[in-house]
Amino acid sequence: MKFIKSIFVYGVFIFLTLPPQGLAFQSKTEYTLSGQTMGTFYTIKFLAGKNENLDSWQIRVDRCLQDINKTFSMFDPESRLSQFNRQEMGAEMKVPSDFYAVLSTAQRLYQITHGAWDGTVKPLVDLWGFGTQKTENRIPGPEEIRLALSKTGFHHIRFLENHTLVKDADLTLDLGSIAKGYGVDALASLFRATGIRDVLVEIGGELSAAGINKKGEPWSVGISRPDKDNSKQDLYQIVRLSNQAIATSGNYRNFFEINGKTYSHIIHPKTGFPVDHHIVSASVIAKDCTFADGLATALMVMPVEEGLKLVNGLEGTECLIVEKKEGVLESHLSENFHRFLTE
Repeated sequence: MKFIKSIFVYGVFIFLTLPPQGLAFQSKTEYTLSGQTMGTFYTIKFLAGKNENLDSWQIRVDRCLQDINKTFSMFDPESRLSQFNRQEMGAEMKVPSDFYAVLSTAQRLYQITHGAWDGTVKPLVDLWGFGTQKTENRIPGPEEIRLALSKTGFHHIRFLENHTLVKDADLTLDLGSIAKGYGVDALASLFRATGIRDVLVEIGGELSAAGINKKGEPWSVGISRPDKDNSKQDLYQIVRLSNQAIATSGNYRNFFEINGKTYSHIIHPKTGFPVDHHIVSASVIAKDCTFADGLATALMVMPVEEGLKLVNGLEGTECLIVEKKEGVLESHLSENFHRFLTE
């Protein structure tokens, strides 16, 4: 399960020149929608004509988010996710197309990261006290960890035709590490379907930027400095995005300490222990936010070199991995991440 990440719209600075296409956007109005969903907040900015009905858009957005929660919520016992978790082993379950599509992305993440991303780690997350039901912070015993590990493994989910799934083990899915990303993608699609091409969608730090902003430029987005003592407004980097998504995962605000040792909420799916290295945050730029969201979590688990190698081999995907060594932050960029940085 991921800490609510602190990426947010930072705004655009001074523009010395305005591209020709920007002149057309000067006649458009920028609208803003906001609200609460998935235990966090969302903000949407979009450009359209002067006669847009903002109340109508708010209703459509909230309805879309309600539908997503009905599918992926861990807290709704009637959600599709909860139904899947109650499904008997070996029984076939036909699921909606959106649920099947998200799990297909999850399967790809599990495969390409060699299990560094695994949506079935909930028993381990709960065991360490970071789950939906908070428990006392403590270090579990070896037998407890072994038992929890026996109830994990995304490879135990089989994908059949006609949007049908089967689980071959006693698993509990928790898609919190990609559900917000999917929500962002769904809202972006909602606007595209009506012909609106210039829109910025953000849910709890996951973000999709389409087209350009009111200034006729790519959207500028700030990545917060990964330090528990800094505010969300203290930026580490600023990137410019157009028709890309970005997601960030971090471990610098959700952890506990015992006997001077820090235990992060990011659990290694193979060892059953919180990750124990210098990585404090990972940001991923990709075409869709569902994939970026999950991959950012995986990069928090993988060694830096392994994560960079993976991302450099993925088309249309870039990353920024930040380590903290002896109080100093050190950036590791994929081959083309620098193209998105502001000068």
